Amino acid sequence: MQALTSATLHDINTTLAKPGYDRAALQAGIVHFGVGGFHRAHQAMYLDRLMNDGKALDWAICGVGVLPADARMKEVMDSQDCLYTLVVKNPDGTREGRIIGSIIEYLFAPDDPEAVIEKMASEGIRIVSLTVTEGGYNFHHVTGEFNAGNPDVVHDIQAGTAPRTTFGLITEALSRRRARGLAPFTIMSCDNIQGNGDVARKMFVSYARLKDIELGAWVEEHVPFPNSMVDRITPMTTVEDRDAIEEAFGVNDAWPVVCEPFEQWVLEDHFSLGRPPFEKTGVQIVEDVEPYELMKLRLLNASHQGMCYFGYLAGYRYAHEVCQDPLFARFLLDYMDKEATPTLQPVPGIDLESYKRTLIERFSNEHVRDTLARLCAESSDRIPKWLLPVIRINLENGGEIQRSAAIVASWARYDEGKDEQGQPIDVVDRLKESLMAAASRQRQEPLSFISQREVFGDLIDNEDFVTAYSSALTRLHAQGSRATAQWVTYDGAPAGSESTATARQ
Repeated sequence: MQALTSATLHDINTTLAKPGYDRAALQAGIVHFGVGGFHRAHQAMYLDRLMNDGKALDWAICGVGVLPADARMKEVMDSQDCLYTLVVKNPDGTREGRIIGSIIEYLFAPDDPEAVIEKMASEGIRIVSLTVTEGGYNFHHVTGEFNAGNPDVVHDIQAGTAPRTTFGLITEALSRRRARGLAPFTIMSCDNIQGNGDVARKMFVSYARLKDIELGAWVEEHVPFPNSMVDRITPMTTVEDRDAIEEAFGVNDAWPVVCEPFEQWVLEDHFSLGRPPFEKTGVQIVEDVEPYELMKLRLLNASHQGMCYFGYLAGYRYAHEVCQDPLFARFLLDYMDKEATPTLQPVPGIDLESYKRTLIERFSNEHVRDTLARLCAESSDRIPKWLLPVIRINLENGGEIQRSAAIVASWARYDEGKDEQGQPIDVVDRLKESLMAAASRQRQEPLSFISQREVFGDLIDNEDFVTAYSSALTRLHAQGSRATAQWVTYDGAPAGSESTATARQ
């Protein structure tokens, strides 16, 4: 069995597509923070595709890890010369694999922050990109302001300290470029946040002003932060995935990536020092990303939240199991049709009705095997950005909120830490302690969970939301997730709605 390295690349199974370009001739033009599965199935894949067409050879990626857990990625990337296998899992069970070569270097910041800073400060780097998750932007979920009290931020703004945070590392590199008379690079967020570029701008400018008020003003004036929308379901790689890739393709890859066939990237064309010709490989370059990102966040991402808690409580463990269940599929479609879609703007070039039905098909791909545990993780970073805006807009406009409120209630029930079969739930969330403490009281104090203003703001003060939430939570406790989904979708739907009409046929 062949280990995956540059030396063995040409000896590997011919059924596995390989880089058709000379990797030794590549030059780094991008530094990327957060080299996980999604980045490797998305941005790095697009660049590899360009390189195979003879383009973007000076836009290779230098990956950076900041968190202690990233040490494992450093080991794998070093041992495999930054090569990895990307396998697309099609709904019919077939698999398409290729080796991606667009990443040429990986730096682990805790070991050598100076190397990371100097890499970004070098003239060849023109883009610094981010997939650091929703929680990586360090802003308060209700106020939207930068959290200056974060202990690592407090450490980084002290003079003479080696930066620990993404903010500290990138801002120091920008400071050095400014001192050296070099134009700033573009900071390109690829995370699932509404207005991700705008949010990144606000957070980086806030940090830079704390460090040096003049530097902050320079960053605000000169550094571009394009908005983007990114989409590709990329589950965590399992031991079974590695074994299957080894058996099918004859390659021993310590950390391959698996994903669905669908891919989408919508990107605002706002760069200081150029960019790869992404439009040549399927990326939509647009003037205004907002309609696309709202579509994705409120339909796809919020629907993930809609399925994961209900499904997990009911005993399912994979996304496809939930979406192949007609009851839960109907619940998700009704959420999208009745509550999410009314909050959206027209989306140029997109048929929303087709898009929503395609989402159910994508979620139902049993070969992707996306776990509900992954979708349930870090909910306090996700729900406030993806679902609560839908609730707030519909409350303001007199729209429906029954399904959205039920999703929040299912999260509260999930955070009690046991499913309906009595099996323990491993809640993964930065606010785990406070969330689970509130959930543990809610059978006696039904509003304890949504009373956490750090997460829910003033929704606790809205009678319509409280009523809808309380009704769903009461049913979850008394009757379980399936009965609650049935009630919300059919029996409890507003009079005259399509769902009620369908139920009566």
